[in-house]
Amino acid sequence: MDVGFTMIFSSYGWEGMSDHQVWSEEIKLARLAADSGFDVLWTAEHHFFNYSMIPDNIQLMTHLAALCPNVDVGTAAVILPWHDPLRVAENAAVLDLLSGGRLRLGLGRGLARREFEGFRVSMDESRARFDEAAPMIVRALETGIMEGNGPFYRQPLVELRPKPQHSFDGRIYAVASSEDSIASAAKLGARMMMFADRPWELRAPAINRGRELYQQLHNKSLPPHLIAEYCVCGTDLAATEELARKHQGKFVESNFHMYELLGEHFKTVKGYDSYQEKAELARKGGGLPGAIEGYMRASSWGTPDKILRGLEERRRVIGDFDFAAGFRFGGTPYALAEESLKLFAKEVLPVLKTWGPAKATNAPT
Repeated sequence: MDVGFTMIFSSYGWEGMSDHQVWSEEIKLARLAADSGFDVLWTAEHHFFNYSMIPDNIQLMTHLAALCPNVDVGTAAVILPWHDPLRVAENAAVLDLLSGGRLRLGLGRGLARREFEGFRVSMDESRARFDEAAPMIVRALETGIMEGNGPFYRQPLVELRPKPQHSFDGRIYAVASSEDSIASAAKLGARMMMFADRPWELRAPAINRGRELYQQLHNKSLPPHLIAEYCVCGTDLAATEELARKHQGKFVESNFHMYELLGEHFKTVKGYDSYQEKAELARKGGGLPGAIEGYMRASSWGTPDKILRGLEERRRVIGDFDFAAGFRFGGTPYALAEESLKLFAKEVLPVLKTWGPAKATNAPT
């Protein structure tokens, strides 16, 4: 199993924390993760709010690639409706050149209404913009040539300079949290990227559908998808559960606030039907308290043994996946994040790296 470290650069849940301190702590943890044997550093893209402040994750990963020369770097994800696809392809090519082929390029379409408003882009166009831009970028990174004639991106033929030096085969990811995103990822030939936010038994049918579509479209098996989540790892189960409930709970609260998950706007936004269904389920399931319980059931926390048993059970349900764990979230004190990371790296990470292919009970044959 490939195991990464994920970062959100958040100050939601901390009192009086400056943006400079947020960045200082996350980069310090990233360097620790790289030195502790993690395979890849992952980071999101978010704007304007303390939920997460990473306006340019390719720029950040260029910095981290230089600081941490023995680990891959990944975007989770570049939100395409907010960018010119030519610039995304150019910047990705430069980062991959400078890092010696260590970039894993994750792409997404975005979810927060207020971020779209800040960029003066309609959420109604997000799916169409993604499905037009993403193939242009992937082709450009494979061929060195960018062109397009769609309704959003009328791009005359140009060559990327510097030219891409390494194949991106197996290194393109796409956020796949909804049914149409899973289908879009399969068409793109991208590996699925998702986050722990609901029981895996409920997500297994959609994951398997993504594998089936990929096999049909590309005549080969889909490589393991990436699951990113936020963890608390400790030696005392009861104490760790208390910490997980506190900080994972605050993280879920930040999600509700950032994405307005109890709002009604998803009803009227094109292409976000699955999120409206999720909002309705959240309301029926007790709102924020119910969502926190769902996250606690879906995510990894506890002693190293409990975390390993939970991940083994998850493999049984959904098949092989790669994993990315974050330890600084929801007001977690830096000392606790570092302690949790170190224990995970010492007792969980080496075991995960020994895991070979698994066959899920619910996986397609």
